[in-house]
Amino acid sequence: MNDSGALLPWLVIRQDDNGNRYRVGRYATRAEAQKVVDGFEDRGHEQLYWVERIGQADSSPAATRN
Repeated sequence: MNDSGALLPWLVIRQDDNGNRYRVGRYATRAEAQKVVDGFEDRGHEQLYWVERIGQADSSPAATRN
């Protein structure tokens, strides 16, 4: 059995207005994950989105609310 974390180590995370966090998707590269985040932001989504690497959660997302 494979550890898919090794193949898809980049996560897109969404935080809603209540502070709840959800994994939106897993990606092979940071650039691929960032493209997804940029797409959500370009479409005017209100929630906060950011990219994390599995095992290296960032408690202060760099993305900003639209």
